[in-house]
Amino acid sequence: MLEVKDLTVSYGAVRALGGVDLSVAEGSVTAVLGANGAGKTTLLRAVSGLLRPRSGRVELDGADITGLPVEEVVRLGVAHVPQNGGVITELTVQENLRLGGLWRRDRAALARRIADMYELFPPLAQRRSRTAATLSGGERQMLALARALTGAPRLLLVDEPSLGLAPRVVAQLMAVLRRLCDEDGRTVLLVEQNARSALSVADRAVVLDLGSVVADEAAAVLAADDRLRHAYLGF
Repeated sequence: MLEVKDLTVSYGAVRALGGVDLSVAEGSVTAVLGANGAGKTTLLRAVSGLLRPRSGRVELDGADITGLPVEEVVRLGVAHVPQNGGVITELTVQENLRLGGLWRRDRAALARRIADMYELFPPLAQRRSRTAATLSGGERQMLALARALTGAPRLLLVDEPSLGLAPRVVAQLMAVLRRLCDEDGRTVLLVEQNARSALSVADRAVVLDLGSVVADEAAAVLAADDRLRHAYLGF
C-alpha cells in the first residue's frame, strides 16, 4: 500500500532522514523502531504531508503523494495520530470524535463510526460528555486513536502511543492496533520506542538509526536477533 523511496528530509542544515526506503503491505502492522533522534517521527510527518522532503517519493497505492497538502492526504485515506495524541482538551470526547470525521458529508455514516468507536473503546462511551482534559493518559490516547479512526482511514500512522502509559494500558492499545488489521483490514505504520511491545503485534519491523535504515525484517526475525536488539533496541 505504502512505498517510501529514497526519502531525505532536513531541518535546515541538519539531515533527519537520509535515503530511507520503506514498504508497508496492506492489512499489516509495520513497526518503525529506534532511539530518540533516529528520525521516526520525521518519517511519519513526511508521509502525512506535514513535512516536505528534500528528495525522494512517498507513494500510496502506486500514486505519488509526495508534498501533497495534509488535507488531500487525509482524503486519500491516511490518518496521523501524533505523539501525545493531540486531542483538544477543551472539547468533550464526543466533540473530539466528531472532528475526526468533519470532512465527511454523510452525517449518518459519521454517527455510525462514532458509535463503533464507543464499542471499540468502552471507557470513552462512559465519558462521552466529559472534556478531554478530565481523561487519564490512557483514555486520551484511546481518544486520539478513535478520533483518527472516525474518518475511516485505510492507513493509520501512529506515533509513540505507549509514551508515559502503564504497561497494562500499553498492552490494550497494542491489541487494538492488531485487531484493526486482523478484523477490519486496516494498515498500520507504528512508530515506537517500546520495541518489545511493538514487535509483539507487528508483522514487519524497520529499525532507524540517525536517519538511516539499519534493519528491515519480519518482526519475529528481528525479535530473535540478539545482536540487532542489543545494538539498537535496548533489550
